[in-house]
Amino acid sequence: MTSLIYWRHRGAIALCLALLIGATGGARAEEAAVDVGDSAKEFGRYFRQVMKKAGIPGGAYAIVDGDRVVAMDTYGVRVKGKREKVDKHTIFRLASVSKTFAASMATMLEHENKFNWEDRVVNYVPQLSFKTPSLTRQLQVQHLISQSSGLTPNAYDNYLEDNEPVSKILPKFADIDPRCKPGTCYGYQNVLFSLIGNIIAKITGIPYGLELQKRIFTPLRMEDASVGWDSFMGSSNRAAPHVQTGRGWRAVRVRKEYYLAAAAAGVNASISDMAQWLKAQMGYYPKVLSPEVIADMTTERVETRRHMRHRIWRNYLTHAGYGLGWRLYSVGDDRIIYHGGWVAGFRAAIAYSEKRKVGIVILMNAESRVISDLTANFVIDITGHGDRLSTALANSK
Repeated sequence: MTSLIYWRHRGAIALCLALLIGATGGARAEEAAVDVGDSAKEFGRYFRQVMKKAGIPGGAYAIVDGDRVVAMDTYGVRVKGKREKVDKHTIFRLASVSKTFAASMATMLEHENKFNWEDRVVNYVPQLSFKTPSLTRQLQVQHLISQSSGLTPNAYDNYLEDNEPVSKILPKFADIDPRCKPGTCYGYQNVLFSLIGNIIAKITGIPYGLELQKRIFTPLRMEDASVGWDSFMGSSNRAAPHVQTGRGWRAVRVRKEYYLAAAAAGVNASISDMAQWLKAQMGYYPKVLSPEVIADMTTERVETRRHMRHRIWRNYLTHAGYGLGWRLYSVGDDRIIYHGGWVAGFRAAIAYSEKRKVGIVILMNAESRVISDLTANFVIDITGHGDRLSTALANSK
């Protein structure tokens, strides 16, 4: 059974907004599960132990408590075997964390009445069709960024990985149908998700990357952030991607593949930028991301039951879903707003407690799964549902 599909029910948004506003008031201090400063210090030790043990070349993290950055640290080097260290302005690929930017921009525009969530995708991308025409007509804009198109997960990602542009991949969808009616089941996508970038460009008349710069990067003072391969390669302070071999981590060339789906995986940013992004998502830059926009993005569109079985989360989650560009995990009386990213030599993760307004972002220049443990252990610790950091710290020695 799928959960709520948002059919412009502003009542649901009002409820989420009330919770959002309430969480930022006096109750927030009373409900704090742990001392964030102590957790931040403990996490710092844990982070360095894990990075060293896994041999990861470089990384960075930031911890935000309300509108304050309570910890920001960097580790290692930009390129294994070279001397240039990672600093707070070193640029990493965000991979699928890029989806949080596309979803935010789309939601801002929808709330400005530039389009409607129920608009048919084919009105903006007429070259997209499924095998059954009626299913094509049922696909709405909101289904793209809520991962509820109904298609088999990661449809045609293999063509992205072969550097095929999205325009050449789209005709292939005419050979298949969704496995369920759009809006009724979860299926993670990159190719289809990326179409929101085309839609934003058509609505605004401005290329997607420039619109992000104007509406998000500049007002949030995300000075290192950019979109695309050219921008990444043009930076003199960028992290190199690394993959694991039998002899350890090895630097590899920066691949264009997922940059061809910019809205899904094309944003680049530093840890300084991402601390700003975390504060904005938690509601501390309302002139950029209003409480209404945040509430809309974090209203569940589809349930993601299988995520409750993940080895890290399974003992703690009571519910899992997907909103607009964000994963939504229920942990006790709190919700964790989360997204991760993984592409060609990079990992990224961002998460925050909706109730306690404490969050973390981690960036790495290596394809390592340890980022999942780092993120989850911090989140579970600060929500008071387990002394995970102390245990993890002891086990990582």
